[in-house]
Amino acid sequence: MLNVAPKIKRYVDADVIVKLLPLVAFVAPLVLLYVLNPADPYLQVSPQTSFQLMWKGRTFEFFFIWLISLGFILSWDTFKLTVSKQNKAKLAAFAVALLLPTLYVVAEYYFGLNGAIANFSLQHGAAFYDSMPLAIEYLAFAALFCLTIALSFGKKGLQGFALPAVFAGLVGAIYTIDNLFPNGQFTPFQIFVPTTANLAAAVLRWMGCTTSIVMQNGMPTLTSTGPLGTAKFSIAWPCAGIESFLIFFAVVLLFMQQMQLSWKAKVGYFIFGVLVTYFINVLRIVTIFTLGMQYGIDSSQVQMFHFYYGPLYAIAWIVSYPLIIFLSQGLWRRIKTGKMPKPENG
Repeated sequence: MLNVAPKIKRYVDADVIVKLLPLVAFVAPLVLLYVLNPADPYLQVSPQTSFQLMWKGRTFEFFFIWLISLGFILSWDTFKLTVSKQNKAKLAAFAVALLLPTLYVVAEYYFGLNGAIANFSLQHGAAFYDSMPLAIEYLAFAALFCLTIALSFGKKGLQGFALPAVFAGLVGAIYTIDNLFPNGQFTPFQIFVPTTANLAAAVLRWMGCTTSIVMQNGMPTLTSTGPLGTAKFSIAWPCAGIESFLIFFAVVLLFMQQMQLSWKAKVGYFIFGVLVTYFINVLRIVTIFTLGMQYGIDSSQVQMFHFYYGPLYAIAWIVSYPLIIFLSQGLWRRIKTGKMPKPENG
């Protein structure tokens, strides 16, 4: 009988468990929120429902967890723990930092933090004041993650885990901007929307629809009529996927900075990624108009796509792209060195 004890010990080694604690620290509060589902009179949706929403919801936090996991998968041997039993003060700070994400969530729902944030936002003129607690939660998670990683792996860890931190921080910042400047009022983002709307209109015409676009209150209002009916929507920058471009730029540029690639390869990957992201955003607008024409602009199908599946299109692609780059580089190296696996003889 083979002695498997050494192998088991290798995978359950205490250092391995401690190394994964920064990931556990952010999984735990999300699991607690979903299971306990605490009521909060200041928010429009329950925690469980918030996990079913991409836009102004917590589905982005699943991708935050995925990017943390991806960091461990791609660079497990690179990150060395900087905490030890000898340094009692740092060990205590590390333990406290691990608890802070859960304590933050507890404070949100059981000690009135969400209410305080919502009331403060309302008093200072935030249009979507009830969405501000979630925006601040993303920003808090980004900051707490940086703290945890700095205590776990030092400066090198902060550089290696920049992706999830920037991702969560960007989502929080984007939510905050939309809460303060709703309905396309934030001109630096809205200025790019007419081009996307016109391209979506061209695709709808190619599909046999008639379209027209007029500008209303700074937003392009697109009307499309086809065999199934008519749909009319005003398009603000969140609907056009501008937030996905911001997240794409941050995630992919940070990832490629860490990869040992030639500048030509980086430019190629970047341009390809931008084109796919842009096409997905156009497809997102086309799909919501198709659903609107078929089911009605106020239908549950339109609402589900608008708040979940539409944003999911782009974000699923963006957070998968670093892995696609990594795998394609591995495949290319195998092809260049002629070390492709040979099929076994049957």
